[in-house]
Amino acid sequence: MTEHLEAPARRAEPTPSDDRPPYDPSLTNEDLAPVERQSWSSYNIFAFWMSDVHSVGGYVTAGSLFALGLASWQVLFALVAGILIVHVFCNLVAKPSQVTGVPYPVINRAVFGVRGANIPAVIRGAIAIAWYGVQTYLASQSLLIIFMKFWPEWSASLNDTTIFGLSPLGYLCYAILWVAQAAVFWRGMESIRRFIDWAGPAVYVVMIVLAGYLVSRAGWENISFNLSQGDSLDFGASLPVMLSAIALVVSYFSGPMLNFGDFARYGRSFTAVKRGNLLGLPVNFLFFSLLTVITASATVPVFGELITDPIHTVERIDTTFAIVLGGLTFVIATIGINIVANFISPAFDFSNVSPQKISWRAGGMIAAVGSVLLTPWNWYSDPDAIHYTLGLLGALIGPLFGILIAGYYVISHQRVDVHALFTRDPEARYWFRGGVNPNALWATVASGVPAVASVLVPKLLLDLDLTTADLTEISDYSWFIGCALGFATFMALERRSPRIVPPEVPAP
Repeated sequence: MTEHLEAPARRAEPTPSDDRPPYDPSLTNEDLAPVERQSWSSYNIFAFWMSDVHSVGGYVTAGSLFALGLASWQVLFALVAGILIVHVFCNLVAKPSQVTGVPYPVINRAVFGVRGANIPAVIRGAIAIAWYGVQTYLASQSLLIIFMKFWPEWSASLNDTTIFGLSPLGYLCYAILWVAQAAVFWRGMESIRRFIDWAGPAVYVVMIVLAGYLVSRAGWENISFNLSQGDSLDFGASLPVMLSAIALVVSYFSGPMLNFGDFARYGRSFTAVKRGNLLGLPVNFLFFSLLTVITASATVPVFGELITDPIHTVERIDTTFAIVLGGLTFVIATIGINIVANFISPAFDFSNVSPQKISWRAGGMIAAVGSVLLTPWNWYSDPDAIHYTLGLLGALIGPLFGILIAGYYVISHQRVDVHALFTRDPEARYWFRGGVNPNALWATVASGVPAVASVLVPKLLLDLDLTTADLTEISDYSWFIGCALGFATFMALERRSPRIVPPEVPAP
């Protein structure tokens, strides 16, 4: 077998440029092959993160931190500290895909094997389905408010009964969002890039207007930043709570962080990707966090109570212009985040399972249909559910992240044979054992089980009255537990029984 480092390909057609056999059709299609032209600038990456951050789910998650008993400055600190961690990890996961030009599920073939890569692909795709439903449901409430404002009697008649937990009007609003997102997605990656380039800044404008309006009504001198909804905590007692809040921020972004390679592959250079991440994560998120805290603080003197859900904030303003503008803005924000985080990921992930039978578009539509079947409105409705859900999802994602980073940076020394990612040749580098790297498989199990247990077991013990000790805070760290165990376990297994043999660096 020839030992050399395959240069990143720049073609969409599944045929390598050298004299080796063409890519195996069962492992590739137009969307999974190395990208033809890497043209995304730093602004495109920046706009991607703006779309990912500016969502109803982001507001609600940030607002739910007040329920932990933290003051506003502590919530702000937790948000910024958490996003700095996300920033570092996103740069790590971006490089292998940007260098090779392939999406997340394909780069995993270098670690899990050309068949084994379906394991992380299906897990990530399933998580995207859950998030797609959550984001669509949260934004559909914006449309519901608009319907109630302009057609109150008709809307009330459709909103007084529920079917499987949601009213007929709720289903109508969900369906409108569902179709709108599918329409944008169906037009392809270039149209998606243009949409997020516009949507991110547009949402920011409305966020600033909303915050300015509330502050002007309240008067800056009447705004207090002591917004703790839980028991007031002294500084010592607040430290572990702040650490939990930081961990929750990482869990919230763990999904797009894991498959960020799906977008980094289009970056014109790794430097451009890193610059976009810097602007889109620490810088952008700091401003977003300040707006979130200021807006939430202003609701207390204006409405007499703390409101952390922006949809409810807009509803309380009760003017036609505000409701229409706010409602449409949060619709746009949700379309943006759902497409970049929860449509594109399963599109690549499910297509990777059977490239010739499941196209990129078909993979995305699998997620869209699955989101309805999960009925997210029945389980994502309060702060406790938010924290519990984030912990469980983070537990599933953490191990996959740790294994990929260990495989690419430590075991493979940042070298990938691109052609070997697309062949079933038993002698090829990434065939391993029957197309699966057993070390990656066992590392996933060995790290995933404890991570999931850290979320489920403490709560189960309390619910069954088997203990009086409340250890549920462990679940906040499920992503870190899974990531660390995945990294360490995979490293240990590869050192004991090496499976990955990195390509040699080619002669200059």
